[in-house]
Amino acid sequence: MLETPLPKTFTRIREQHPKLAAAIDELGQAVKQEGPIDLKSAQLIQLAAAASIRSEGAVHSHARQAREAGASQEEIHHAIILLTSTIGFPAVMAALRWVDDILDHGSVGHYP
Repeated sequence: MLETPLPKTFTRIREQHPKLAAAIDELGQAVKQEGPIDLKSAQLIQLAAAASIRSEGAVHSHARQAREAGASQEEIHHAIILLTSTIGFPAVMAALRWVDDILDHGSVGHYP
């Protein structure tokens, strides 16, 4: 399991708006329990969706959660690479860099 700190903005919003945070957590749990998809696969799907909308923060979050759910580095990379014909090579390269922020360094902002 990765021991990575959550982004400061995310933590601050959770502290300032606990009811909102609880509702978002509850919604996330509810949708995961509504069908037969296992947690690891669900995180890989959400990771691909995050990459598709070019949401760096969501890619970081779902890469971290996919690892915590047991996904290997190869599975996480493959989930992104599969998008090449859908979102394009440049978007895939950006998403892989965001994924590697988490996989290689455990957090963001460690590139030279």
